[in-house]
Amino acid sequence: MAAEIVKLTPELLAFIGTGGVNAVAPFTREIFLLDIVVAGTSFCKEIEAFEPKLLPETKLKMIRHPKNEYDELAIGIYYNNTRIGWVPQDLNEVISRLMDAGKAFFCRIASVKRKNKWVKIDAKIYMVE
Repeated sequence: MAAEIVKLTPELLAFIGTGGVNAVAPFTREIFLLDIVVAGTSFCKEIEAFEPKLLPETKLKMIRHPKNEYDELAIGIYYNNTRIGWVPQDLNEVISRLMDAGKAFFCRIASVKRKNKWVKIDAKIYMVE
């Protein structure tokens, strides 16, 4: 069997994708790491509009924010392209270092509960391997 290099065409790139967690990748698996309560949801102006859409099993993106003025290990949690909160500061060190080393992570919503004006989002963090 001859080894052959496949030319990367725009169609192939579109199929494979460049969307991190949303990209097609062979032989990947999701490794559950820990449960969190998403921090800072009260600071998201759109949280009330998003609340009905934040259903259990919804995937949320995680993006590093190394220039965050309060926490250089900060990891934002995003619904679509809007940051809805953060990985709690007391739980972000190992994950942020792994993200800096090129590992991919995402959250999956476990539950959403309203407590007065606070939208409490329980989520599970997964690493993609």
